[in-house]
Amino acid sequence: MRCRMPWYDSRSSTLGFHGASHKFIAERSAELLGRDDVADRARKLYLDGETTSVRKPDLRVISCHLGGSSSITGILNGVAVGTSMGLSPQSGLPQNNRVGDLDSFALPFLMRSAGLTLEEAEKLIVQRVGLEALSGGYNDFRDIETQAAQGNARAQLALDVFVHQARHWIGSFYLQLNDADALVFTAGIGENSSALRAAICANLDRLGIVLDREKNESTRGNEAIIGGENSATRVIVIPTNEELVVAREVKRFLEKNNVVSSRNPKVQHSAPNTQPLSRR
Repeated sequence: MRCRMPWYDSRSSTLGFHGASHKFIAERSAELLGRDDVADRARKLYLDGETTSVRKPDLRVISCHLGGSSSITGILNGVAVGTSMGLSPQSGLPQNNRVGDLDSFALPFLMRSAGLTLEEAEKLIVQRVGLEALSGGYNDFRDIETQAAQGNARAQLALDVFVHQARHWIGSFYLQLNDADALVFTAGIGENSSALRAAICANLDRLGIVLDREKNESTRGNEAIIGGENSATRVIVIPTNEELVVAREVKRFLEKNNVVSSRNPKVQHSAPNTQPLSRR
Protein backbone atom coordinates (compact mmCIF):
# COMPACT_ATOMS: atom_id res chain seq x y z
CA MET A 1 0.00 0.00 0.00
CA ARG A 2 1.37 3.40 -0.98
CA CYS A 3 1.88 5.77 1.93
CA ARG A 4 0.69 9.31 1.20
CA MET A 5 3.32 12.03 1.57
CA PRO A 6 1.37 15.32 1.40
CA TRP A 7 4.44 17.54 1.80
CA TYR A 8 6.14 15.84 -1.12
CA ASP A 9 2.99 15.65 -3.22
CA SER A 10 2.31 19.37 -2.71
CA ARG A 11 5.71 20.13 -4.27
CA SER A 12 6.59 22.42 -1.36
CA SER A 13 10.14 23.68 -1.70
CA THR A 14 12.64 26.20 -0.39
CA LEU A 15 12.17 29.25 -2.57
CA GLY A 16 13.97 32.02 -0.69
CA PHE A 17 13.42 35.74 -1.10
CA HIS A 18 15.48 38.91 -1.71
CA GLY A 19 16.73 37.29 -4.91
CA ALA A 20 17.30 40.59 -6.73
CA SER A 21 19.34 41.92 -3.81
CA HIS A 22 21.53 38.83 -3.46
CA LYS A 23 22.02 38.75 -7.23
CA PHE A 24 23.23 42.36 -7.14
CA ILE A 25 25.62 41.49 -4.31
CA ALA A 26 26.92 38.44 -6.22
CA GLU A 27 27.72 40.63 -9.22
CA ARG A 28 29.02 43.71 -7.42
CA SER A 29 31.17 41.83 -4.89
CA ALA A 30 32.83 39.93 -7.74
CA GLU A 31 33.61 43.22 -9.48
CA LEU A 32 35.11 44.65 -6.30
CA LEU A 33 37.24 41.55 -5.82
CA GLY A 34 38.59 41.74 -9.37
CA ARG A 35 36.65 38.70 -10.63
CA ASP A 36 34.97 39.98 -13.79
CA ASP A 37 34.37 36.38 -14.91
CA VAL A 38 32.19 35.68 -11.86
CA ALA A 39 30.48 39.06 -12.19
CA ASP A 40 29.63 38.19 -15.80
CA ARG A 41 28.09 34.86 -14.73
CA ALA A 42 26.01 36.57 -12.03
CA ARG A 43 24.96 39.26 -14.50
CA LYS A 44 23.68 36.71 -17.04
CA LEU A 45 22.34 34.17 -14.54
CA TYR A 46 18.61 34.68 -14.98
CA LEU A 47 18.76 34.25 -18.76
CA ASP A 48 21.73 31.93 -19.29
CA GLY A 49 21.79 29.91 -16.08
CA GLU A 50 25.21 28.66 -14.98
CA THR A 51 26.57 28.23 -18.51
CA THR A 52 28.96 31.20 -18.32
CA SER A 53 32.40 29.81 -17.55
CA VAL A 54 34.52 31.01 -14.64
CA ARG A 55 38.15 30.42 -13.83
CA LYS A 56 39.75 29.03 -10.70
CA PRO A 57 40.03 29.62 -7.80
CA ASP A 58 36.42 29.56 -6.64
CA LEU A 59 34.94 32.81 -5.35
CA ARG A 60 32.97 32.35 -2.12
CA VAL A 61 30.71 35.15 -0.85
CA ILE A 62 28.24 35.30 2.03
CA SER A 63 25.59 37.96 1.43
CA CYS A 64 23.75 39.38 4.47
CA HIS A 65 20.58 41.26 3.47
CA LEU A 66 19.59 42.74 6.83
CA GLY A 67 16.60 45.05 6.89
CA GLY A 68 12.90 45.11 7.73
CA SER A 69 13.03 41.53 6.51
CA SER A 70 16.34 39.72 6.43
CA SER A 71 18.00 36.77 4.76
CA ILE A 72 21.52 35.40 4.39
CA THR A 73 22.71 33.62 1.26
CA GLY A 74 25.83 31.63 0.40
CA ILE A 75 27.15 32.34 -3.10
CA LEU A 76 29.67 30.21 -4.98
CA ASN A 77 31.07 31.64 -8.22
CA GLY A 78 28.09 33.97 -8.61
CA VAL A 79 25.41 31.35 -7.93
CA ALA A 80 23.48 30.90 -4.68
CA VAL A 81 24.03 27.57 -2.93
CA GLY A 82 21.45 28.18 -0.22
CA THR A 83 19.52 30.86 1.65
CA SER A 84 18.08 31.29 5.13
CA MET A 85 14.48 31.77 3.96
CA GLY A 86 12.42 28.80 2.90
CA LEU A 87 8.95 28.28 1.45
CA SER A 88 7.91 31.65 2.90
CA PRO A 89 9.54 34.72 4.48
CA GLN A 90 8.54 33.24 7.87
CA SER A 91 11.75 31.21 8.10
CA GLY A 92 15.33 32.16 8.83
CA LEU A 93 16.20 35.26 10.83
CA PRO A 94 13.54 37.01 12.96
CA GLN A 95 11.97 39.82 10.94
CA ASN A 96 10.50 43.12 12.15
CA ASN A 97 7.15 41.43 12.88
CA ARG A 98 7.53 37.91 11.43
CA VAL A 99 8.69 35.02 13.53
CA GLY A 100 11.62 33.54 11.60
CA ASP A 101 12.66 29.96 12.35
CA LEU A 102 10.10 28.24 14.57
CA ASP A 103 9.65 24.68 15.78
CA SER A 104 6.78 23.24 13.74
CA PHE A 105 5.06 22.04 16.92
CA ALA A 106 5.03 25.55 18.37
CA LEU A 107 2.01 26.45 16.23
CA PRO A 108 -0.36 23.67 17.42
CA PHE A 109 0.92 24.22 20.98
CA LEU A 110 0.01 27.92 20.70
CA MET A 111 -3.40 27.12 19.27
CA ARG A 112 -4.24 24.68 22.07
CA SER A 113 -2.80 26.70 24.97
CA ALA A 114 -4.26 30.05 23.87
CA GLY A 115 -7.44 28.68 22.33
CA LEU A 116 -6.70 30.18 18.91
CA THR A 117 -8.08 29.14 15.55
CA LEU A 118 -5.64 28.39 12.74
CA GLU A 119 -6.45 31.73 11.11
CA GLU A 120 -5.84 33.62 14.38
CA ALA A 121 -2.54 31.82 15.01
CA GLU A 122 -1.44 32.41 11.43
CA LYS A 123 -2.20 36.13 11.71
CA LEU A 124 -0.30 36.29 15.00
CA ILE A 125 2.91 34.74 13.67
CA VAL A 126 2.80 36.94 10.57
CA GLN A 127 2.04 40.30 12.20
CA ARG A 128 2.80 40.35 15.93
CA VAL A 129 5.99 38.38 16.51
CA GLY A 130 9.67 38.59 15.54
CA LEU A 131 11.67 41.58 16.76
CA GLU A 132 8.48 43.41 17.74
CA ALA A 133 7.44 40.70 20.18
CA LEU A 134 10.95 40.09 21.50
CA SER A 135 11.59 43.77 22.16
CA GLY A 136 8.24 44.45 23.80
CA GLY A 137 6.61 46.37 20.98
CA TYR A 138 9.33 47.95 18.84
CA ASN A 139 9.64 46.87 15.21
CA ASP A 140 12.01 49.54 13.91
CA PHE A 141 15.59 48.38 14.41
CA ARG A 142 16.76 51.92 15.21
CA ASP A 143 14.24 52.13 18.04
CA ILE A 144 15.31 48.74 19.33
CA GLU A 145 18.98 49.84 19.39
CA THR A 146 18.02 53.05 21.19
CA GLN A 147 15.96 51.19 23.78
CA ALA A 148 18.73 48.65 24.35
CA ALA A 149 21.26 51.47 24.89
CA GLN A 150 18.90 52.90 27.54
CA GLY A 151 18.85 49.61 29.44
CA ASN A 152 15.68 48.01 28.06
CA ALA A 153 16.31 44.29 28.64
CA ARG A 154 13.63 43.17 26.16
CA ALA A 155 15.16 45.31 23.41
CA GLN A 156 18.60 43.88 24.20
CA LEU A 157 17.12 40.38 23.98
CA ALA A 158 15.81 41.18 20.48
CA LEU A 159 19.26 42.36 19.40
CA ASP A 160 20.95 39.31 20.91
CA VAL A 161 18.57 36.90 19.16
CA PHE A 162 19.01 38.68 15.83
CA VAL A 163 22.81 38.61 16.10
CA HIS A 164 22.79 34.95 17.16
CA GLN A 165 20.65 33.95 14.20
CA ALA A 166 22.77 35.98 11.76
CA ARG A 167 25.95 34.31 13.02
CA HIS A 168 24.22 30.92 12.85
CA TRP A 169 23.48 31.33 9.13
CA ILE A 170 26.83 32.91 8.31
CA GLY A 171 28.52 29.95 9.99
CA SER A 172 26.34 27.51 8.09
CA PHE A 173 27.35 28.93 4.72
CA TYR A 174 30.96 29.37 5.78
CA LEU A 175 31.15 25.60 6.26
CA GLN A 176 29.12 24.80 3.15
CA LEU A 177 31.38 27.03 1.03
CA ASN A 178 34.53 25.81 2.81
CA ASP A 179 35.67 29.41 3.49
CA ALA A 180 34.55 32.90 2.56
CA ASP A 181 36.42 35.36 0.37
CA ALA A 182 33.94 38.08 1.27
CA LEU A 183 31.30 38.73 3.91
CA VAL A 184 28.93 41.40 2.61
CA PHE A 185 26.45 43.52 4.58
CA THR A 186 23.60 45.14 2.69
CA ALA A 187 20.03 46.53 3.02
CA GLY A 188 18.82 49.09 5.55
CA ILE A 189 20.24 47.59 8.73
CA GLY A 190 23.30 45.96 7.21
CA GLU A 191 24.34 49.15 5.44
CA ASN A 192 23.71 51.53 8.34
CA SER A 193 24.19 49.81 11.70
CA SER A 194 27.88 49.66 12.56
CA ALA A 195 27.02 48.31 16.03
CA LEU A 196 25.18 45.35 14.54
CA ARG A 197 28.00 44.60 12.10
CA ALA A 198 30.49 44.70 14.98
CA ALA A 199 28.36 42.34 17.07
CA ILE A 200 27.97 39.85 14.21
CA CYS A 201 31.71 39.86 13.45
CA ALA A 202 32.89 39.76 17.07
CA ASN A 203 35.43 37.06 17.98
CA LEU A 204 35.63 35.55 14.50
CA ASP A 205 39.35 36.14 14.05
CA ARG A 206 40.06 32.39 14.02
CA LEU A 207 37.83 32.22 10.93
CA GLY A 208 39.72 35.07 9.29
CA ILE A 209 37.01 37.68 9.87
CA VAL A 210 38.30 40.84 11.57
CA LEU A 211 36.74 44.31 11.46
CA ASP A 212 38.59 47.60 11.32
CA ARG A 213 36.78 49.46 14.10
CA GLU A 214 37.32 52.93 12.67
CA LYS A 215 36.30 51.98 9.12
CA ASN A 216 33.24 50.14 10.38
CA GLU A 217 32.02 53.02 12.54
CA SER A 218 32.55 55.58 9.78
CA THR A 219 30.64 53.57 7.16
CA ARG A 220 26.96 54.31 6.88
CA GLY A 221 25.07 53.63 3.68
CA ASN A 222 28.12 53.77 1.43
CA GLU A 223 30.25 51.16 -0.29
CA ALA A 224 33.40 50.33 1.66
CA ILE A 225 35.70 47.59 2.85
CA ILE A 226 35.47 47.56 6.64
CA GLY A 227 37.69 44.57 7.36
CA GLY A 228 41.05 44.97 9.04
CA GLU A 229 44.40 44.57 7.32
CA ASN A 230 44.76 41.14 8.93
CA SER A 231 41.29 39.95 7.87
CA ALA A 232 41.63 37.04 5.45
CA THR A 233 37.96 37.50 4.52
CA ARG A 234 37.06 40.82 2.95
CA VAL A 235 34.27 42.38 5.01
CA ILE A 236 32.38 44.77 2.76
CA VAL A 237 29.36 47.07 2.92
CA ILE A 238 27.55 47.28 -0.43
CA PRO A 239 24.31 49.27 -0.76
CA THR A 240 21.89 47.00 -2.58
CA ASN A 241 20.08 48.06 -5.75
CA GLU A 242 17.15 45.75 -6.43
CA GLU A 243 15.49 48.27 -8.75
CA LEU A 244 18.55 48.28 -11.02
CA VAL A 245 18.55 44.48 -11.16
CA VAL A 246 14.86 44.41 -12.16
CA ALA A 247 15.36 47.10 -14.82
CA ARG A 248 18.42 45.34 -16.28
CA GLU A 249 16.69 41.95 -16.35
CA VAL A 250 13.66 43.38 -18.16
CA LYS A 251 15.99 44.99 -20.72
CA ARG A 252 17.98 41.78 -21.21
CA PHE A 253 14.81 39.71 -21.56
CA LEU A 254 13.41 42.08 -24.18
CA GLU A 255 16.69 42.11 -26.08
CA LYS A 256 17.04 38.33 -26.00
CA ASN A 257 13.51 37.93 -27.37
CA ASN A 258 14.07 40.60 -30.04
CA VAL A 259 11.46 42.91 -28.54
CA VAL A 260 13.87 45.83 -28.43
CA SER A 261 17.28 46.48 -29.93
CA SER A 262 20.26 46.74 -27.61
CA ARG A 263 21.19 49.84 -29.61
CA ASN A 264 17.93 51.62 -28.87
CA PRO A 265 19.03 54.87 -27.20
CA LYS A 266 15.76 55.08 -25.30
CA VAL A 267 16.61 51.98 -23.26
CA GLN A 268 19.45 52.97 -20.99
CA HIS A 269 20.70 52.34 -17.49
CA SER A 270 23.58 53.65 -15.50
CA ALA A 271 26.06 51.12 -14.18
CA PRO A 272 27.85 51.55 -10.84
CA ASN A 273 31.56 52.10 -10.62
CA THR A 274 33.16 48.75 -11.38
CA GLN A 275 36.69 49.52 -10.19
CA PRO A 276 37.92 47.08 -7.53
CA LEU A 277 38.04 48.50 -4.02
CA SER A 278 41.36 48.76 -2.24
CA ARG A 279 41.54 47.92 1.45
CA ARG A 280 42.19 51.57 2.12
